[in-house]
Parts: sequence; structure tokens; C-alpha cells
Amino acid sequence: MSVHRKTVPLLKSLSMIAGALALASCGSMIPPGSSGQQAGPPAAKPQPATPRPTLPTSPVPVTQPTDGVPVANAVTSGLTLGPAVDTVLPTSNERLGLALRAFNISCPSLQKRRDQSGLTSGTDWQQACAAAAIWSESNAREFFRRYFEAVQIGDGKAFATGYYEPEIAGCRTRAPGCETPIYKKPANLIEVDLGLFSDALKGKRIRGKVAGSSFVPYDDRAAITAGALAGQGLELAFANDPIELFFLEVQGSGRLRLPDGGIMRIGYEGQNGRDYTGIGRLMKDRGLIQIGSMQDIMGWLRANPVEGRAIMNENKSYIFFRELVGAGPLGALGLPVTPEASVAADPLFIPLGAPVLLSMDRAEPNGLWIAQDTGGAIKGANRVDTFWGAGDRARAVAGGMSARGSALLLLPIGTYNRLTSQ
Repeated sequence: MSVHRKTVPLLKSLSMIAGALALASCGSMIPPGSSGQQAGPPAAKPQPATPRPTLPTSPVPVTQPTDGVPVANAVTSGLTLGPAVDTVLPTSNERLGLALRAFNISCPSLQKRRDQSGLTSGTDWQQACAAAAIWSESNAREFFRRYFEAVQIGDGKAFATGYYEPEIAGCRTRAPGCETPIYKKPANLIEVDLGLFSDALKGKRIRGKVAGSSFVPYDDRAAITAGALAGQGLELAFANDPIELFFLEVQGSGRLRLPDGGIMRIGYEGQNGRDYTGIGRLMKDRGLIQIGSMQDIMGWLRANPVEGRAIMNENKSYIFFRELVGAGPLGALGLPVTPEASVAADPLFIPLGAPVLLSMDRAEPNGLWIAQDTGGAIKGANRVDTFWGAGDRARAVAGGMSARGSALLLLPIGTYNRLTSQ
């Protein structure tokens, strides 16, 4: 069947059903954009608690831009000028040096991308980016002090989770004990931009497939793991353990440790368009586990294999992969992310490439990070997902990361006055 031939009459009818389809898209999971590639520089040591500023309660509203349909973003959430950067930056330079490196990597994209948060334009970052290109990482604190001001988005209350680059046992071709398929993106998986049909649906997308003359949801996890895609030549590789592969999907990328000792890196290529459901929450609500960490979830799934498969299938989202080579892992900007310096954030509230200062109720995530990634569950103001790299420590920290506190966004000096004086 030619997908292209079938989609032409179908797309003509989408404008009539776009509203209903938009509802189906809510909650569809696009995982953090990191790709399974080189792990990057050695991990920094956890930072001590960052001085936590008192959060003001009356952020200044800023006029919503009039070009296009109004959206909830950083501008509409209200801004508060934070304390002097020098008073809240950590005194240790170790993570600050990694943050400067990550910021410098992001600068080319930061100056070209349209900022969905409404806070900045590419030219706002030129001075800081020019300085970052020649600045020594050993004096990173002075760089951030000199070129940035702190701004609070909304109430400033932050929530941080963690992700990492997992490594699991796998093989390129099916073998005994290595039989769980890892699929490439199917050619019949179609993504539709609903904004092409209605201004009210700008920014909303859905995924599905053509069945006859209808556009229908794509196969869910249960159907795919039961063999819906078998025999179509979509097998990219195979995993030894379906539970480990499930969590690699949640991370969005990872490494396969091959029988000959080699490493195959795989990264996100697509998603089936079905809603993402966090099974940890389901299991806690049902009293199956107490804490809800990755370690708790995996332990229960292994102890209860039949029930475990059913619970995993309640997450209908399914991730497709491609093999990756070169520098990385890559974030949503298509640029390498840095362990213990990069975070996934919602670009409607934090410009991708901008520094974010966290002060949380646990030590590991405290300090300065650079927003270089996105995630389907990472939505709203001051919501971040911290990247911890690869290896046992990264897995342990990321798997148990759940921290609350405050966040300050660092923007080029003068941004706040420009926005609030309009």
C-alpha cells in the first residue's frame, strides 16, 4: 500500500476532525531528546546547597505578544527580578565549568532558534556567547556573574527528576537469550501538524496510520510487543531483557552491550503517538510499591513477571530507535548534552540553551544547569529533568531523583527591564 497515495484525500478531511484528534494527542510522550552516544566528560561531584533566595509572591505580568494565538509560557506566567547572581551562584567552580562548556555548545542554536518562552531573541545572547567562546572554564563563576541576571518565572517553585544513558545487554541479530526486538520507526507511522488545519490547534501534533480511508491511532505497546510489527524488517537490534528495554525507552536513548564486548548506541527516532503513562504512579496507587523509584519498580516487575507485563502494557506509548554514532549523547537541540550540567525543560518556559540555577531539598541537583533537552513529561514552569550521564552512579542518582525547591532562570543582563517596561 502506498501511504502517500492514501493520505491525500484523508488530509482533506482532517480539518473536520482536528478538534477530536487534538484531544487524543494530549499526554503523548516524547522522551528526552538525548541520543545514545559518547557519555561526555567525567561527572562532577554533587554540589552543596545553593543559597536559596526568598521567593517573591507577586511576579510582574508582561504583555502577551500579539503575533499568533496566545499561549501559556514564561511571559504570561509573570516575571520577578531575582537576587544578584553573585549572591546565589555556588562558590565551587566544578559544575560551573561544565555549565559554561554546555552553554558554549548551545550558543549557535541559542542565537538562531525562535524562543518559544517569549523572553528573548537570538541577538540578546550574542554578547554572552561571544565571551563564552574564549572564556576559561576555570573562571566560569565570573562569566555567569558578569553576563547574566536572575529572573524568577511564576512562583519559582521547582521540581526536578533525573535521567541517564542506560546500558543494557543486547545483540544486532536475534540469538538465544537475546530475543526482544528493538524496532526502527515504521514507514506507515504518520505525524500530522494540526495547526495546518486550524489556528486554534497551532503547536498540536498527532501520530497515527492510514487504515483504508481513515486515519487511526497507531498500534499500542501491547500490540507491538505481541508481534504487530514482526516480519516487516524493522528490527534494528535485540535486547536480552524486556524490562531493561522498557526503561531504556523511558530514557529515550542508551547503549547496547554486545556479546563481543562492543557497544551499539541507539537513540530516539519516533513514538507511536499513544499517551505516556508512568507505571510507577500506577503501582504506588495500587499499593504494589512504596517509594516509586526505578529500582523499586524493576524489583517488583521481576518478582511478578505476568502481572509486570500487563502493567508495562498500560503505558501505551512505544519508542522507536535508530543507531547513532559520533559525539553525544544529543539533546533536543541536536547538540551533545553534558552529564551533570544539562537539563531537559519545557521550552515554553525556559529558552533552550539558557542557564537554570537550582536550589533543591537534596544536594545532588543543586547548582547551575543548561537547558538543552526536552521531554514529554517535562511540562510547565520550573520543571526540569537533570541528566546524569552513564554508568552505575548515573543510574542510581537518576533513578531515585525527585527533588523540590526553587529555580532561577539566568538571562542576559537587561532582559527583565526590557520585558517589564513594554
